[in-house]
Amino acid sequence: MFDVIIPVYNDPDGIETTVTDLIYTLGGLDATINVVDNGSTDETPDVIRTLSGDFDNIQPLVEDEIQGSYAARNKGIRHADGDVLAFLDADETVDDDWLETALQAMNEQDADYLGCNVKLTLPEDTIVGRYNARTGFPVEQYLETEHYAPTCALLVRREVFEDVGRFDARLISGGDREFGERVYEAGYDQGYTADATVYHPARTSFESLAKKNFRVGRGFCQKQRYYPDRYGEPGIPPRPSGPSGDEDSEELDSVFTRLAFALLSVAMLACRGLGYYYEFFFGEKRDDIPAPTR
Repeated sequence: MFDVIIPVYNDPDGIETTVTDLIYTLGGLDATINVVDNGSTDETPDVIRTLSGDFDNIQPLVEDEIQGSYAARNKGIRHADGDVLAFLDADETVDDDWLETALQAMNEQDADYLGCNVKLTLPEDTIVGRYNARTGFPVEQYLETEHYAPTCALLVRREVFEDVGRFDARLISGGDREFGERVYEAGYDQGYTADATVYHPARTSFESLAKKNFRVGRGFCQKQRYYPDRYGEPGIPPRPSGPSGDEDSEELDSVFTRLAFALLSVAMLACRGLGYYYEFFFGEKRDDIPAPTR
């Protein structure tokens, strides 16, 4: 038996798209879809109720005490019964054989933790969307250099959580990396498959991409606050890192595109820096939320 865990907050269209797409790709697999509402204030809970009424293998859950996607995922983990837990986001679609292919790769590689291929799609063609699509989710590179896969396309065996604990719900961002590094340091085998693909919509507006980078900056400062031995003392932000994309792609033939991408890169770096120092000066330890436990 397998479990899929999908956190959602104020995204009725996204959760409906993901669940209905996933339902028809599971085939004969004995899988439960755990949809965890993170205290939505719109019609998302109504959509989840309708979906759970239409499909028997959907388990609706609510995490409204702690605001954050990692807390919602932890709620799903606590209620899941499967030997393997798969994680998606509430705005994705998957290949027809995504879960079956991922499980096969997990078994063939004897992996305890498996990242999947993530392709960014463009809901609308904007320069911000093309920039985001070019710079996001090189999962294989993340695993090789930083020992983690994003939680938008991740499979983990249950015994891993029982050993190293769940996600750190105190973090607003970066909890996937912190958890992945914990798994790696505990000696578990991490794997990757390019054959199981998840499709994730790119952020197409400057505002949405800036908010994400602001949150990423806050998350790194939080990791320093809780794990100074691993990430350094708060006050010194990380050096810029990450994929730069294919400089020779046709997308960058235009001088305008090159200039726009360069400006966006500087702007997103500034947003991460602003998020970092916002958290440094105004953030506090979330003592009301426990650290990850086994």
